[in-house]
Amino acid sequence: MIRIFIGYDGVESVAYHTLVQSILEYTKEPVSITPIKKSMLPMYTRQRNTKQSNEFSFTRFLVPYLCNYEGHALFMDCDMMFRADVSELWSLIDASKSVQVVKHDYTPKTHLKYLGAIQYPYPRKNWSSVMLFNCEKCKKLTPEFVNTAHPMELHRFHWTSDDLVGELPVEWNHLVDEYEENPDAKIVHWTVGGPYFLEYKDVEFHREWFDMWEKMGYCQQMSKAEEA
Repeated sequence: MIRIFIGYDGVESVAYHTLVQSILEYTKEPVSITPIKKSMLPMYTRQRNTKQSNEFSFTRFLVPYLCNYEGHALFMDCDMMFRADVSELWSLIDASKSVQVVKHDYTPKTHLKYLGAIQYPYPRKNWSSVMLFNCEKCKKLTPEFVNTAHPMELHRFHWTSDDLVGELPVEWNHLVDEYEENPDAKIVHWTVGGPYFLEYKDVEFHREWFDMWEKMGYCQQMSKAEEA
């Protein structure tokens, strides 16, 4: 069973549901999909600060705890879409690492992103947006630690050692509008703003997202003849 945890924020709930549809569209392996929704996590007591652009900025680091520190699990931001089978990503698991990420090295091109949120630059930005956890090696990520650690201690992976942070190919976290267009992207990440926001409706891969959105909302209707 491939365990997938997705950050959920009500300001873009359509992104979560369409991402789930994209997983189901391509996967050939059984998956378990869990939303990381703050109201479902009573062990999380950290107060939201003004620099957080979404509700799952820190709750994402509870994934190993939620898995009882056993096995592997994938965390993803909700503003993404799969264009490949998640089992391909799962096959890249390196059991010697505590976590595997795409190691982005970039400075954001804009100062603002969706809904006017400030785009803060910092080292290892967006590394934590796709994380393939080896939960057994992440026992430092207790609820107490996640509730109290400095934000950068979490997002810069100071809770593990650098040699235990494995690298994933960049195709598994393609940053739209930050990187050159990539037709081979396997996970599309609209980190600046997804096509469901009007001001970003024409971003790269927007047509594919709207096709996936239609599939997410599809319901087969009876014909007039069948009704009769």
